[in-house]
Amino acid sequence: MTSEQQPRVFRLGLVVNPYAGVGGPAALKGSDGGAAAQALAAGVEQRALQRCVRALRALKQSCATGLELFGFDGEMGGDAAAQAGLPFIAIGRAASDPSTAEDSVSAAKALRTLGVDLIVFVGGDGTARDIVRGLGSDVPVLGIPAGVKMHSGVYAVSPESGAEIIAAMAQGKWVDAGAEEVRDIDERAFREGRVSTRHYGELLVPRLGQFLQATKVSGREVEELVVADIAAEVVELMEADTLYFIGPGTTTAAILDELQLANTLLGVDAVCNNVLRGQDLSAIQLEALCQEHPGEIVIIVTAIGGQGHILGRGNQQLSPAVIRRAGPQNLWVVASKSKLTELGGRPLLVDSNDRELDVAMEGYIRVITGYRDSVLYRVSTSGN
Repeated sequence: MTSEQQPRVFRLGLVVNPYAGVGGPAALKGSDGGAAAQALAAGVEQRALQRCVRALRALKQSCATGLELFGFDGEMGGDAAAQAGLPFIAIGRAASDPSTAEDSVSAAKALRTLGVDLIVFVGGDGTARDIVRGLGSDVPVLGIPAGVKMHSGVYAVSPESGAEIIAAMAQGKWVDAGAEEVRDIDERAFREGRVSTRHYGELLVPRLGQFLQATKVSGREVEELVVADIAAEVVELMEADTLYFIGPGTTTAAILDELQLANTLLGVDAVCNNVLRGQDLSAIQLEALCQEHPGEIVIIVTAIGGQGHILGRGNQQLSPAVIRRAGPQNLWVVASKSKLTELGGRPLLVDSNDRELDVAMEGYIRVITGYRDSVLYRVSTSGN
């Protein structure tokens, strides 16, 4: 085979924010500022590295050859590549330890100068903002979701879905690309129970099937009566001596309103026998309650508007250990029919950071949509 006939090597750039997402299980609503250090001190694992390794291992299975991987060495890329068993070409290292947002910007700029075919970043909306600062909107970029809040439309729906998109590009398949919005919230306001989002720019993102998540949207109509009906139905279904973990969101908050209990709009609260057992609980606190409680445990969540995620976005406090203790049969999903209609037939999504658990939850789940009203809706890990 002549040099002209040699298959082209796909050059992939990697930027890992090693501290993305650590604030989620700690119930800190984000990882910016001092939240990351606080979460690590509480014993929270660095989930960004785990999720990056998952994506790279899946990619290795699809693209054993014809791939070159570039990025900063150490926690920002090299460590994940080593764990995944992929060759890695280091083009620099973080200027500080721990790495900062400026290191993410520097890594993105260095990869752009190198001229890679696609830049993959692992993080949340804060990292997406850093990538926008470093690249602008004319370089192909794909996010592997690892943050607490992922309102932007630049992420694959899971690490494995990200690998599917990258593999398709590396194999020369037809992959559409378009501008997707980067949004982020004010974490300080978020921790005070207020959601204030801003548009920070756009990134050029490859699109393949349903492997890319949508930008989070709020409901376009006030559904107070529907939400009240859902709450009334849930309260009627509640049983004595069962411990309920009620996730974030306005729909789930209405359940606590129906019980005449205070709620944490953006956190996870625990209720048993109509009494609060804890508010705004971290993963560690929820796991402790799981060990203490001898009876059934039920998790109640809602779907993120426009995206469809029921686990893994904004409720990482519901760790795989908590979900396993409750059991898939005790996962209750509440959502209005208009919210389900907004999904356009796309499935509800689970991304708990435990691939085996996520796959086990695939199938159909009952969604409570009103008083004495429910539908069966498909759950998936990939968006297909």
